[in-house]
Amino acid sequence: MANVYIVHCIDTEGPLYEDKGVIFEQIKKIFGIEIENTQKNYELLQSGLLDCGENAEGVKNLLKNHKVVTKGSWNEIDRMLEKITTYNFRHELNDSDGKGWIYNWFCMDHVGFWGENPRKRDSGHHKIYDHYVSLVQAQKMGDLVEFHHHPVSFSGNYHDSGTAYWGRDTLNQIFARKIIDRGWFPSVYRPGFHTERPDSHWFLEQWIPFDYGNQATDCTDNEQIDLGDGRFGDWRYAPKEWFPYHPSHDNYQLKGNCHRWITRCLNMKARIRELRQDDVNDAFKSASEGQDTILAFTNHDYKDMEEEIGKVREMIRKASVQYKDVKFVYSDALNAMRKVLKLQSEKIGLEIKMNLSTFPSKLIITAENNIFGPQPFLAIKTKAGKYYWDNLDFVDRNKWSYTFDNNTFSYDDVEIIGVASNNNYGETEILCYDCLKNAYKKMVLNE
Repeated sequence: MANVYIVHCIDTEGPLYEDKGVIFEQIKKIFGIEIENTQKNYELLQSGLLDCGENAEGVKNLLKNHKVVTKGSWNEIDRMLEKITTYNFRHELNDSDGKGWIYNWFCMDHVGFWGENPRKRDSGHHKIYDHYVSLVQAQKMGDLVEFHHHPVSFSGNYHDSGTAYWGRDTLNQIFARKIIDRGWFPSVYRPGFHTERPDSHWFLEQWIPFDYGNQATDCTDNEQIDLGDGRFGDWRYAPKEWFPYHPSHDNYQLKGNCHRWITRCLNMKARIRELRQDDVNDAFKSASEGQDTILAFTNHDYKDMEEEIGKVREMIRKASVQYKDVKFVYSDALNAMRKVLKLQSEKIGLEIKMNLSTFPSKLIITAENNIFGPQPFLAIKTKAGKYYWDNLDFVDRNKWSYTFDNNTFSYDDVEIIGVASNNNYGETEILCYDCLKNAYKKMVLNE
């Protein structure tokens, strides 16, 4: 018998404030129906007694109570976290090894926006990351912090979501600051709004080996007219199996010869692509036939996670009763990939050397073994406090260089240089060079 690895992925975005008026805004934005914002109309909508014509079912699904109640402050989120991260809550349903629930916090930085922020998002670099890293380090319960991203929309508003990675410097800023300010670089990704496109596909292919994005289901999204035809999260042609796949270069939904692994991850209580009992049964059935599987699902930290976890636990319990011989294991997102793919560790052996004896000054980067992707991520912080990313030059196999000259930066203007890379195992190495102190620092993550 094989194992089912249970992976709870949380799109971790911090507080999201919503009053009742948001419901009317969403109905207008999604369905084009304008309803007066009154308490009476709110109650009629909740009870399904307000005529919304052909969109009645879509509106009803949008307005289920758990979908419109959010945590609008860190205090509200922390009160929920205090309960759901306790030993007793984690162990309400033990896995086959007697271990408790594990959380995977895929943290977002609300940066690069310039428009309205009516939902009171906690904006700024590291705000959400720092909050959850502190929690995970204090508890030491096996939870994981990884990366989540919503591209900035053309409106620039914090509550809108774009789909384009190209054309903005946001991701480069986030990664450069994580490397230099926090000594961290992601190895696992959850896409914002479940959305990938060719540009994000190729971006991820350069640096992040594991991707929990696939939301292929047998259901259509067309009753939610803002989400139909793959508008957000187009996974209509992706595999519906609970096992990772290498994507195709030209279509991330199809199996191919790219390097990263994409695995399936459906929604917890949601209006689209919601995890069902049949989906859970399928993961256990595959394991009963000898195939290790990853049963992954996702929600948000600003929702009532206690209720959502309870629902999924009950589905897991039912499947485990039906497939008594199948072992299910709570896992972090990184080790689940390693286990089902039977990956072996091979340390990168990343090294950097700043050569100041030549003109112009040159950075040399080498790796003892292969890295994931074509080049490490280069981060530069100037003495003016600005952060940059740039491409490297390819010198030889596992050897790169970067030249400081009039085409890039004057070395005298640089404060810190950071370099980060993953390998195919998801082990991360980060090297930072402090130009002012002539000091190197190396960090190895996910060993």
